[in-house]
Amino acid sequence: MRKLVMLPGPTNVSPRVMNAMLTSIINHRGEEFHELYRKLRFGCQEVFQTKNEIVVLSASGTGGVDAAAGSIFSESDSVVVPEFGEFSSRLGDSVRYTGANVIAPKSELGKVPTVEEIDRAMKNTGKPKALCAVYNETSTGVTWRELEKLSEIAKRYDALFIVDAISVMGGDKLPVDELGIDVCIAGSQKCLAAPPGLAILSFSEKAKRAMEGKKPRTQYFDMPKYFKFAEHDETPSTPSLPLFFALSEALQIIHEEGMEKRIKRHAVCARAFYSAFERIGLHALPDEKYRSNVVIGIKYPETLDDAKFRSLLSERFGIIIAGGFGKLKGTMFRVGSMGDIDASMVSVTIECVAESLRILGYNCSPSDAVSSAWEVLKTL
Repeated sequence: MRKLVMLPGPTNVSPRVMNAMLTSIINHRGEEFHELYRKLRFGCQEVFQTKNEIVVLSASGTGGVDAAAGSIFSESDSVVVPEFGEFSSRLGDSVRYTGANVIAPKSELGKVPTVEEIDRAMKNTGKPKALCAVYNETSTGVTWRELEKLSEIAKRYDALFIVDAISVMGGDKLPVDELGIDVCIAGSQKCLAAPPGLAILSFSEKAKRAMEGKKPRTQYFDMPKYFKFAEHDETPSTPSLPLFFALSEALQIIHEEGMEKRIKRHAVCARAFYSAFERIGLHALPDEKYRSNVVIGIKYPETLDDAKFRSLLSERFGIIIAGGFGKLKGTMFRVGSMGDIDASMVSVTIECVAESLRILGYNCSPSDAVSSAWEVLKTL
C-alpha cells in the first residue's frame, strides 16, 4: 500500500519533483551547474521575497540553523531566543553551542511569549547581538504572527533578526525583506514540497558584516566561504545534485502556482481541518490566534491511546500522521497540511482520522466531519 504522508515534514512529493532526481549527474564545477545554482538562488529569492544572498546547503534544517549560528555568534555575544516548544528550544541550543549567552523568555505550550516580554528581555540583556525566533513551532502547531513587531524590537536594539522558518516557508506569508529579516532559514521537505536534505538560508548585508573577522566553528558550515564561491555560481564542497534538481523543479511548480494562491490554498486547507475536528468535538492545542496553517495540532480526547490510534490510521487506512513529543507525547496528534496539500488529501485524512477514532470507541460521525470540511474546501 502506498501511504499518504500527512506528517509535518517530510511531506508528499509530486512525481514531477521525484522524477527530476533522475537527471544525469553533472560536473559541479561546470557551466551546467552554474546555470542550475543561479536558477535555484533566484527561485528561492522569489519564494523568500528577498534580494538578500541565498545559500543552499546539503543539510537538514537543523544544519541550516547550526550554519547560521556558528558563523555569526561567539562567546562574547548575548542572544535572545524565545522558547515555546521543542524547535524553539533547539534553536536556543544551537546558539548555546557557539558559547553565546542565551536569554530565553518562555511561554506555556500552545502559546508564545508576549511582545512586552521580548522587549524586556532585549532591554535587560544590555547589548543583544540578535533576536532569534521560530516562526512556526512544529511541535505545537503554533505560528507566531507578530514578526513585524519582533523585527521592530530587534531594530530598536540594533540587533540581528533571525527567523527559523523551516516548517513554514512557502506555506504562509513571510516577506523577508519587508519584515527586515537578516537571516531566514527554510527546509526543502516541508512547504516547499521537495525531498528532505536541503537547507536554504538568506543573509542580509548586515548579517554578512556580522561574520567578518569571525572564525566559523566548522569548515563545512563556513558561510563566508559559500558567499565567495557563489560569486562563481558554485558551492565550496560537492552538493547533493539530485536534491538540487528536485528543489529546482519544486520551485518551478511554486512559481507556476504563484505565492498568493499557494498561501491561500494552505490557509483554506487548514481551516477545513480545524472546522472538521471541532465538529466532532476535538480541540486544537493552540488558541485560535496562534493556530498554524501548515501544522494542525489537535488534543486527544481523554483515555485515547496515541500509539493504537496512529497505528490503526497507518496500517488500515494508509495515512501517516505525527504524535506529540517531549512534554506533549501521548496528549495530541499533528497533521501536516503543507506542500502539495489539496482538498482530496484533506477530506480523506479527516474521514480516516474520524473513522479510526470511532473504531477505538470515540463517539463521532466521520460524515459530519467531512461535510464540515467541504463547506470550507469549496472556496478553493
